[in-house]
Amino acid sequence: MKVINDLLNINNMKIVQDTDYFNFSLDSVLLSNYVEPKKDDKIIDFCSGNCPVPMILTTKTKEKIYAVEIQKEVYKLGLESIKLNKLDKQIELLNMDVKDVISKFNTDSFDIITCNPPYFKTNEMTKQNDNEIKRIARHEICITLDDIFKVSKKLLKNNGKIVMIHRPERLEEIFKSMKDNNITPKIIQFIYPKEGQNSNMIIIEGRKNARKGIKVLPPIIVHSKDNEYRDDIKKMFGGD
Repeated sequence: MKVINDLLNINNMKIVQDTDYFNFSLDSVLLSNYVEPKKDDKIIDFCSGNCPVPMILTTKTKEKIYAVEIQKEVYKLGLESIKLNKLDKQIELLNMDVKDVISKFNTDSFDIITCNPPYFKTNEMTKQNDNEIKRIARHEICITLDDIFKVSKKLLKNNGKIVMIHRPERLEEIFKSMKDNNITPKIIQFIYPKEGQNSNMIIIEGRKNARKGIKVLPPIIVHSKDNEYRDDIKKMFGGD
């Protein structure tokens, strides 16, 4: 069922979603909150879903933002959201495979790539959702980490960055794939559901052809002891 929800409390933005698919989540908020574009930075968002990350990033830059979503049904929701918020002059949403994006843009075209990709590998031991839309969103059926970094290597300018949110258990693979594609991991931030619990998400920034050296940022802790969002998380949602 199609619904229209608030996209945070920023600029009265709305997002069109379908309750049968994945709705935008904290992952998208954390990713877009991390990114701070400089003036004139050219941005493209991979695995865009119904476009929450590009829409939030329009509050941080006036430059055009490109977004890529392979699933036609989800792409259509993103288009509706863009038009509803009158962002069609700033966001261009492409219904295509990320692996094919290099045919549309010149090499070394972008300063920033953002990506909230499928988190889980596809193998016989992986429990997959019966809903095909959800299955493609969650599992590496259409795209893998290597695919993402190969395309990023082509599209990023020298010292351009890719910012990804992912799972900590995939960190070793992320590092390897970055290295194989001349992308140096530069910044990492661990995200924890609560104090005393294990990290369940990471934000990692890599830069093309950059010098070695990783900075670890202070952790993000999402919930307080009473299961409420902490104040810093509320601020990301545009709250007080």
